[in-house]
Amino acid sequence: MKVPTNKWMKLVFQFAAFLLAMLFVVLILWVAGAPPLKPLYQIVIGAVGSMNKISNVLVAWAPLMLAATGVLITFTAGLWNIGIEGQITLGAVFTTWALRLLMNSSLPPAVIIILSILAGMLGGALWAVLAGLLKTFGGVNEIFGGLGLNFVATALTLFLIFGPWKRPGTGSMSGTEPFDRSLWLPEVPGLRLSLWTLFIAIVGIILVYYLLKGTYFGLKLKAIGSNIKASYRLGVPTWQYMLISFALCGVFAGLAGAVQVTAVYHRLIPSISSGYGFLGLLVAMLVSYRAAWVAPVALFFAALNIGSIQLPIVLKLDSSLSGVIQGTLVLFFLLMQGVQQRFGSRE
Repeated sequence: MKVPTNKWMKLVFQFAAFLLAMLFVVLILWVAGAPPLKPLYQIVIGAVGSMNKISNVLVAWAPLMLAATGVLITFTAGLWNIGIEGQITLGAVFTTWALRLLMNSSLPPAVIIILSILAGMLGGALWAVLAGLLKTFGGVNEIFGGLGLNFVATALTLFLIFGPWKRPGTGSMSGTEPFDRSLWLPEVPGLRLSLWTLFIAIVGIILVYYLLKGTYFGLKLKAIGSNIKASYRLGVPTWQYMLISFALCGVFAGLAGAVQVTAVYHRLIPSISSGYGFLGLLVAMLVSYRAAWVAPVALFFAALNIGSIQLPIVLKLDSSLSGVIQGTLVLFFLLMQGVQQRFGSRE
């Protein structure tokens, strides 16, 4: 009877965390002099008020889920891959480079898109492995190394947009010249949504779920994340597995960047990552590293992001309210996890 009790208790604490987070947000709105419930209502309407808005949520959901999926792998190994923002950016850079290189070739457009997406995955993986090498052989904490590489990736993107890849005449903050429609992932007629991006993201999370739950590789990653010294003494090649986890996370981050180029913006822009790397970190923390919950939580976060866009228009409130809600949710969920563990240790 103990297992079901623990499960029900966990659900109670999670529901309490959600309620406390919502109450905290309402309190902030009240203190700020804003109507407490109207912004939340407008976020819901902004996310599901029409088919076009729903499709925009799904457009944001796919790269966010890919980023969160990649972060799960490094989190499982006990690594805080803060550099995932730069890995998404490098994925977009490599994808753009491949598209520019191949767009005038005799290859069919479908082949060019596939090769470009593979190039994006390679770019993300290389940037992630660089962070892993800095940690493994340079003694640089992955948090600081990742943050530094994020700045380098951003600087490289700006250099390319205003330098070698600038629009004819002059560089522009709007990005590089858009690619021909034949080099876009196919979209649903009348919408910005490409079903291929949803397919890629769903297949990705299924693969990682199986990798972490049903393979010896996943078991060894969990062992490293739990106790790296004990894992090493038991014969697990720790630094090799850590590098592999970085590389796999980079593959998913690069894939998110490739999706941003081929299905969302159709060019390279300065903020191509759209913050999905950092948001993916929040999703991974909120789901307690459980792959099965990544898809619904990422969808909820994507809905908050898209739904908040109309807050400045309707209520004269900044759209950053969605970020407040996301961060508050994570903080209260982590807080209630600590309370639950303390409560359980006394039993």
